[in-house]
Amino acid sequence: MSEDDSSSPHHSSEPHERRRSWLERLSAAFSSEPDTREDLVAILRDAQGNGLIDADTLRMMEGALSVSELTVGDVMVSRSQMVSLPADASLLELMKQVVQSGHSRFPVHGENRDEILGILLAKDLLRGVVADNGPASIHALLRPAVLIPESKKLNVLLKEFRLSRNHMAIVVDEYGGVAGLITIEDVLEQIVGEIDDEHDEAHDDSALIAVQADGQYVVDALTPIEDFNRRFGADFPDDEYDTIGGLVTEAIGHLPEVGEELTLDRFAFRVIRADARRVRAFQVGVLAPQPEDAD
Repeated sequence: MSEDDSSSPHHSSEPHERRRSWLERLSAAFSSEPDTREDLVAILRDAQGNGLIDADTLRMMEGALSVSELTVGDVMVSRSQMVSLPADASLLELMKQVVQSGHSRFPVHGENRDEILGILLAKDLLRGVVADNGPASIHALLRPAVLIPESKKLNVLLKEFRLSRNHMAIVVDEYGGVAGLITIEDVLEQIVGEIDDEHDEAHDDSALIAVQADGQYVVDALTPIEDFNRRFGADFPDDEYDTIGGLVTEAIGHLPEVGEELTLDRFAFRVIRADARRVRAFQVGVLAPQPEDAD
């Protein structure tokens, strides 16, 4: 065997040796157990950096770890953004609202929005409407509403969702009033990221800010204000709101709908993606500066 041949296995085994060395370090780290969550996250990030897991897997694992630290109040849909149906509406009126919203589950309230009578599933409403001897009112179609406190941990709620097969819960505050709602989708999104359903428009989520061919921008509503300011040389305050979506929603004064427009400073915002719970994306145009009036 030539000198070159004898040296080839040594060179080809170097990546394997490096990986085995890293695996040995990983095994040693877990044999003594990480002392803190930060230690565990550091190990996982090291694994991603060494190519043992990909970036998506890392995000999901970090999300799964964060679920035990988050509460319902951290991720719930607030009362002001809830789609709640009135119990005194006719089945046909309710059907119109259900179709317009695109959701599959709805709280149903009595005389006021704190009086939650139950949960209506769109499929139950459809069956009631088309049945020959269908119910005259919505009450016969309601399922019991599950009430939970804002302080409940998300990992506990996820287990309860799985065991009970309920996919929605009503969140109540310390005084017993309705604070919001939460669905199993809201919890899972903390692990796997945003989940689009069949009613969500397709979009490119490869970047929070993407330039279009016409020179305008598509901006994800979750873009941090700090990042928006840095990208566009803006100076929007970030002391009250962290994201551009929160800033624009506050400026509009209500949960924006698709097509709504607003001009802030030198930026023209148009809502291009939104649902009944949150605004999701804007089209943003940078306006030309206005010439100063001559003296």
